[in-house]
Amino acid sequence: MKVLITGATGLVGSELVKLCKKENIAVNYLTTSKEKIKNQPGYCGFYWNPKKGKIDKACLEGVDKVINLVGASVSKPWTASHKKAIINSRIDSANLLLKTLKENDHQISQIVSASAIGYYPDSLTTLYDEDYPKAADNFLGKVVTKWEAAVDQFEEEGLEVAKIRIGLVLSEKGGALEQIKKPIENYVGAPLGSGKQWQSWIHLEDLARIFLFAIQKNLDGVYNGVAPNPVTNKRLTYAIAKKLNRPLVLPNVPKFALKLALGERSSLVLASQLVSNAKLDAVGFIYYYNHIGPALEDLI
Repeated sequence: MKVLITGATGLVGSELVKLCKKENIAVNYLTTSKEKIKNQPGYCGFYWNPKKGKIDKACLEGVDKVINLVGASVSKPWTASHKKAIINSRIDSANLLLKTLKENDHQISQIVSASAIGYYPDSLTTLYDEDYPKAADNFLGKVVTKWEAAVDQFEEEGLEVAKIRIGLVLSEKGGALEQIKKPIENYVGAPLGSGKQWQSWIHLEDLARIFLFAIQKNLDGVYNGVAPNPVTNKRLTYAIAKKLNRPLVLPNVPKFALKLALGERSSLVLASQLVSNAKLDAVGFIYYYNHIGPALEDLI
């Protein structure tokens, strides 16, 4: 099997490439940086620029499946221009890829795309599964709705389409865990807001394995890329502090302070999404990290 990966040099993509090598799955990848293009046995890079509609169509040669991980980071400040980049980076890349498939011969049968649990509204009590009908009425809800609609267009080309709604990714290589760890290590850590908000997390290795599982099992439809046991922000903060052997002596960071500091982006840390993984369970995916304790043991 050969896969074409967008976003292959990012956090999730790098982990996925390692797994593909272990499974003897050849990888073609698209990058906007010509410096990142490599040509090695089983790992070949190709240039593209979705903003300008440029792509090296040779990236399709011999490819059976596509894994789409590309998209501007939502963790950077949500200026008007960056909010536009967050949406356009996802839509433009999907549209260019689809156009390239339509205009060239290929044998691709499936696309598996990243999505996000930001689709689900803020709630302390609702358990969300993939059939929940209404996206959150906020910026992230809008992003995910447009992102998934762009990916759904690949059905026109006869591809199976799977979308993985990713939760809070925990990794020792950056991302959310590093941001939570820093203040705790410096003795200024505390739960955020009420601390009661649910955080549906996933270990980076399990997330990469979900994408691999999706192409190996030819999944289609929406799947929540989360671990089986979500935790509250307070529980997560205390579990990290315990692992780091640091006390938590400060009161919770007030919601108003977070909104003042982060503005609209505060929804990333204050929104509560209790998300079910039952659909992945039902198709036989086996997690390495079911509980937050062992996950943190591995990562810290």
